[in-house]
Amino acid sequence: MRFSRFYQIQKTLLQYGLDELIPPAWLPWYARATRSSAFWLRNRYPAYTIGKRLRLALQSLGPVWIKFGQMLSTRRDLLPADIADELAKLQDKVDPFPGEQAQRMIEHALELNDISELFSSFSVTPLASASIAQVHAAVLRLTDGSEADVVIKVIRPDIRKQIIADLDLMDGLAAIAARYLPDGKRLRPREVVSEYRKTILDELDLQREAANAIQLRRNFEGSDSLYIPYVHSDFSRPNVMVMERIYGIPVSDIAALNAQHTDMELLAKRGVEVFFTQVFRDSFFHADMHPGNIFVSREHPENPKYIGIDCGIVGTLNSEDKRYLAENFVAFFNRDYRKVAQLHLDSGWVPIDTNVEEFESAIRTVCEPIFQKPLADISFGHVLLNLFSTARRFNMQVQPQLVLLQKTLLYVEGLGRQLYPQLDLWKTAKPFLESWVKQQVGVPALWRQVKDNAPYWAEKLPQMPTLLHRYLEQGPKQQAMLVQQLQLLQLQQHKASQQIIAAALAAGTLISGTIALSFGALWLGGALLGGAIFFSAKALLS
Repeated sequence: MRFSRFYQIQKTLLQYGLDELIPPAWLPWYARATRSSAFWLRNRYPAYTIGKRLRLALQSLGPVWIKFGQMLSTRRDLLPADIADELAKLQDKVDPFPGEQAQRMIEHALELNDISELFSSFSVTPLASASIAQVHAAVLRLTDGSEADVVIKVIRPDIRKQIIADLDLMDGLAAIAARYLPDGKRLRPREVVSEYRKTILDELDLQREAANAIQLRRNFEGSDSLYIPYVHSDFSRPNVMVMERIYGIPVSDIAALNAQHTDMELLAKRGVEVFFTQVFRDSFFHADMHPGNIFVSREHPENPKYIGIDCGIVGTLNSEDKRYLAENFVAFFNRDYRKVAQLHLDSGWVPIDTNVEEFESAIRTVCEPIFQKPLADISFGHVLLNLFSTARRFNMQVQPQLVLLQKTLLYVEGLGRQLYPQLDLWKTAKPFLESWVKQQVGVPALWRQVKDNAPYWAEKLPQMPTLLHRYLEQGPKQQAMLVQQLQLLQLQQHKASQQIIAAALAAGTLISGTIALSFGALWLGGALLGGAIFFSAKALLS
């Protein structure tokens, strides 16, 4: 199965002529010879641009590859504009499956004889089609007799099998990389693939996505920065989800945003604030923030608000990782590279024997040139590549739980670059993170913990005299019982050691006696065999 899928991937890439992306000078002679020998796998679309061929190839390979293309589409600093424009079409313009088939799936999932039983209208033509699912416009009949504009999201049929095949292939390649590549152990590719497997399989469950959307909506209730559409959870199933229809402007439609005089600087700043709020305040962040999933409200362009959809992929951080990340960001913004290096040691992300001074110098070399520059002059893609080289030098292990966060940060940067390239990322994010760190340490954090635990302590307080009296009364008895148990354990251990010694002596004398008898030393052999019998009896009776 893995080999056939691997061949299919290679066949697709070659038939779309994507080998042209690799300069011939980079290929060793045997790679060029192998390519020439595959004469039946020629470029079938020479008239298409390289960007269109790349988009069509990724689209034909399925959702795992489409999502890769979606992420690349936000990296306009790394890709030519024509290729980035083509890949951007993967965000919501993937070829749809038949709308009639979607209608039958909705009727089956919601146990309807006909879709008109629940919806007064249903559009067979999908509004948008992405890698995992597509959405159809409809009008939902509510229980109070009113109606609501909704969209119905439907998972693509038979997609799980293809995803699992690709994940199995990725796992096999990761196992080979972990074993044979010099950086295999440090990069932990199998753990990263395992994390990605969990993420993408979770995305196939629309009931999970509905729960994620409800949580994000509650987290930002009343916010001026982010709006999450209402989910009609009564009509959510594993492969079907019904949610409020929104009429925002796609965040990638810069011309439309400018036409309504949107405050682009404020919009870009709010994007950064929303990201850090989700990560550090809520520990629950939308991890698929490519432009196809982000819209801007048409209301109040002077006070713009994001609208987020497609909450199938979310990330969470535990309190320890969150604390280390926040302190790293603050130290980084303050250009305190010594603290950044020390935090990496304290967290165990680099070996404990790492030279802090050398690590600090390496981080400074990568990071110092990017400060006091607007977003337009910074490429986090290049910075990350340099950081990865530094990490390799100091044997820093990849943290699989942070892969989603890293991907989301790249999305946010790509989004900010499109909206307002002059954005000062450091000036925007630093006050938020400094405020959060102050709330987590010192007197405010201690007071919050006392306040949070006060109801529990108040509940247990009336029981304290009884518990104290019981402890004082039963404490000596329990201590005496513990002493007895320890003495009994010591006696058992002593007996066991005596039995082992006696058994070893019995075995030794038995072997020695047998050897002595074989050489004709009857009296010595008999004595040794007698000793063996004695030690055996002692081992049994001990």
